[in-house]
Amino acid sequence: MTRALTIHTASPGVTVQDKGRTGFLAQGLSRGGAVDLLALAEGAALLGQPDTCAVLELAGGAVALSASEDMRVALTGADMRATLDGTPLVWGASHALPQGARLEISPLRGGFGYLHLGGGLEPAERLGAASAHLAAGIGRAVQAGDTIAVGRDRGHRTGMCLPNAVMDTTLRLVPSLQTALFGQDALDRLEATRFTKDARGNRMGQRLVPDGEGFATAEGLSILSETIVPGDMQITGDGMPYVLLSECQTTGGYPRIGTVLPCDLPKLLRAGPGSLFQLRFVTLEDGAALERAEVARRAGLSRNLQALLRDPRDMPDLLSYQLVSGVTAGDELERESA
Repeated sequence: MTRALTIHTASPGVTVQDKGRTGFLAQGLSRGGAVDLLALAEGAALLGQPDTCAVLELAGGAVALSASEDMRVALTGADMRATLDGTPLVWGASHALPQGARLEISPLRGGFGYLHLGGGLEPAERLGAASAHLAAGIGRAVQAGDTIAVGRDRGHRTGMCLPNAVMDTTLRLVPSLQTALFGQDALDRLEATRFTKDARGNRMGQRLVPDGEGFATAEGLSILSETIVPGDMQITGDGMPYVLLSECQTTGGYPRIGTVLPCDLPKLLRAGPGSLFQLRFVTLEDGAALERAEVARRAGLSRNLQALLRDPRDMPDLLSYQLVSGVTAGDELERESA
C-alpha cells in the first residue's frame, strides 16, 4: 500500500512546495517554491532528512488531514494552531502522526506555516520540481479529497524541537541598481521610518506601510523593466515599499530602493499583519558575510535539537515516543534488519 495523506478540508492558501525551480528566468518563470526557506531547513533538521523534501505550505490557510499509516511530522514557520484528534501540538517540533488520526492546522496571526512529513511528499513533478506555482498556472492548491503520496521514511525519532529563535524587527538591505535615484535624504528617512506589515500580501510579495509619507521618485518613471528576484524591494506608484517573494514576476519596471537579505526574509514572513519593522542598509560585502554565516548556521541546526518536554497526560500518542534514551519498543531493529 502506498504511504499517503488524505486531505479532508483545505483552504485556498494550502499548496505543495519544495525549494522551487531554477534556470527558467529567461523563459519568464520565477523560482517559486517555499517562501520561507529557513522553515524547510528547520523541518529537515527535526526529521533528520534533506531540505529538498516537498512539504505543505499554509499561506494563512487551514488544513485537516489523516495518514494511511503511522508517520512522523514536523511543524515550522509562522506559529499556527495544530491539534491531533483535538489535542494541541507544540509548534516548531516533530510529532508522531498515528494512522487514521486527524491532524488539523489553522492560522493564529498570519504568515507562512509548514507541515513536513517523514520521507517527504511525493506528488507529480513538473519542470523538475513538485512546487505549485499558482501565478504561472503550474499545479494547483490542495483540495478536499486529494490523496498525496508520501515517500519512505528512514527515520524514527519524534518529540524533538529547536530552541526558539528570537528574531529582531530590522530588515537589512543591500543597495540596488536604482537606490541612488531616491537621493540621500530619502534613504536616510527610510532608515528612520517605522513600517507596518500590511494585510495585503501573498506568495508574490508583501506590502509595507510607512508611518509617514511614501518614497516615490520621479526618476523611477523613466527606468526600463529589468530582471527582479525575491527580496527586491520595489517602490510602487503610491510610494509604498513592496518586498518581492518567491512567486514574483521575473521582470519589473518599478524602481528598487534595495534588496532585503535572504536571511532576514523569515522575520517578515513569520510576522502577522500589523507587525512593525525598521529598514537598515548594509554594504554588499557585509551582506555576503551575513549570508555565509546563515548558511553555516542552518547546516548545523540538527546539532541544536532538544527533547520536547510535554505532559504525558496530554499525549494520546505516548507509546510512539522514545521516553528513555537508548530504550525503545524494539521494532527499530526489526525494521533495520528487514
